[in-house]
Amino acid sequence: MRKLTIYIDLVFCFVVLPVMIIMFPIERWYHNFQSYVISLGIWLYCLYFINRYITVPGLFSGERKKLVSCVIIIASFIITYLFSAVSLYSPPPNIHDTGIVKLLPKVKQYQQAVWSLFMIVQAFSFAVSLLIQTEFQRDRRREAEARRDRAEIDLYKAQIKPHFMFNTLNSLYGLFLTNNKNALPSLEKFISMMRYIHTTATKQFVTLADETDYIRRLVGLQSLRLNEKTNVVLDIDITDSSLLIPPMLLVTFVENCFKHGISPVEQSTINISIIEKNAELHFHTRNRIFPVKRIGEHMGIDNCRKRLILSYPKSHKLSINNCDNFFDVELVINLSL
Repeated sequence: MRKLTIYIDLVFCFVVLPVMIIMFPIERWYHNFQSYVISLGIWLYCLYFINRYITVPGLFSGERKKLVSCVIIIASFIITYLFSAVSLYSPPPNIHDTGIVKLLPKVKQYQQAVWSLFMIVQAFSFAVSLLIQTEFQRDRRREAEARRDRAEIDLYKAQIKPHFMFNTLNSLYGLFLTNNKNALPSLEKFISMMRYIHTTATKQFVTLADETDYIRRLVGLQSLRLNEKTNVVLDIDITDSSLLIPPMLLVTFVENCFKHGISPVEQSTINISIIEKNAELHFHTRNRIFPVKRIGEHMGIDNCRKRLILSYPKSHKLSINNCDNFFDVELVINLSL
């Protein structure tokens, strides 16, 4: 946009205004009234840049700058009137003018030229400035919306962290309470996972390899507390590990499997699949549902829905089915966009 405005200014200064001036008998005026013509030209160029960079931008600003812009507009008409009021010559009484001079016999030709050039400069500078200001305001709205979306994503991500931490600490508490031999290895995995959460706290994206490694550790940690009644199948196949993805985006769905899909007395299987091909990520989870009411159990999934909408508004498809005591999640994301 900045380069475009420079090109527009150059076109006006070296093409538009000179052509418009040539259309009037400026050569005769220049030889007879050189100082007047030069002063008028300087005024027209100054008027253009004043409108472009002060008057019109001021109209989109606060009340004080709007007032300044209005004063400049009024002053520009006054200065132009003073230029037109200068008496350069009087046409002979027997001259028969045509066109606008015939309609306005008291307006001399050079006065018509002054006001015509003034209106051309005003119209061109206002039109260009209004278009640029409109685009500038649109960019500001886009930037404000992006900042708002970013803040909202950070909020949802921040809500997931304690959600995960409390669930995992509860599992660790159970392992230590029963003197389970997996208690210490689970604690070590938990510490490494918390380190990952801390390092990604300020990042908007992480590599797909880092995110899938985190999910492997999460599944490994959760599996340590399971008995022989639960079978966990994790399938990860990534062809391009350098692709970027928002951190902790898939974690809630994985957690949900272990929160609702295990039973100490009934047989169950948890399936987790993460497949990436041609920059398209296919994520799938399936687990049985053992109804245990938990506080805030829908918060995590709702947050993930909103994060997906904000991060991939037109490049994701999420399907969640809950039927026949099975919970299925199908997520497809185009990571190339």
